Amino acid sequence: MGGKYEFTVRAEPRFVPEQSDAGAGRYVFAYTITVANTGQTTAQLLARHWIITDADGEVEEVRGEGVVGEQPVLRPGEAFQYTSGCPLPTPVGTMRGTYFCIAEDGTRFEVPIPEFVLSAPRVLH
Repeated sequence: MGGKYEFTVRAEPRFVPEQSDAGAGRYVFAYTITVANTGQTTAQLLARHWIITDADGEVEEVRGEGVVGEQPVLRPGEAFQYTSGCPLPTPVGTMRGTYFCIAEDGTRFEVPIPEFVLSAPRVLH
């Protein structure tokens, strides 16, 4: 177990060709996130802040409550998994961010979301 307040985040991105249109500059990616409470205290994920950067260096920031409409409460050792999506105007980009959490004792803490790469496979026609 880690520190008292500690979540671990794992991301698994994938390209979604059926929703993408390279000719129109639209590349859609799905990503599955697993958030695990590796700390010693029950805590709730309250909000998120994503920083999405495309291959041209354009940055989009997304803030919101919870994840996929939920604000999961995780006891030590529990995990929450969800899948969401992100459209990009370029075939490659990155995502990183922060989850904002509150422990049952009222302590607020931030969980960094490690950067991961969104990359469409090269397609030969």
